[in-house]
Amino acid sequence: MSDINKIRRTAWLNRKRRVRKKLAGTSERPRLSVFRSNKNIYAQIVNDDENQTLIHASSLKALKVEIPEELGGKCAVAYQVGRNLAEQAQTKGITRIVFDRNGFLFHGRVAALARGARDGGLEF
Repeated sequence: MSDINKIRRTAWLNRKRRVRKKLAGTSERPRLSVFRSNKNIYAQIVNDDENQTLIHASSLKALKVEIPEELGGKCAVAYQVGRNLAEQAQTKGITRIVFDRNGFLFHGRVAALARGARDGGLEF
């Protein structure tokens, strides 16, 4: 790994730890954790009390939903993942969550996923 990649990775891990020490998912308000790679985006709803993943969704198996016109490309896919996750959560009776951006900026694909989850009926 080159020096710049090590610097970027350690900076991301520091941001991740800083965000994560302030958030915890409970049984009545689980945590929505987001991870984004260069190609895909992944999200899961976690109950930290029991260390259990309740629901997961990713861009590998995103369902087609109606997308707002201003979104395109990877942001549109992230919006679909958020909507898909929200629909799964509604079927399990989850309506309120805590959003964990996992050290990523709340911008672009992460914000599009959050918007999709809100449009799907989740509150955070």
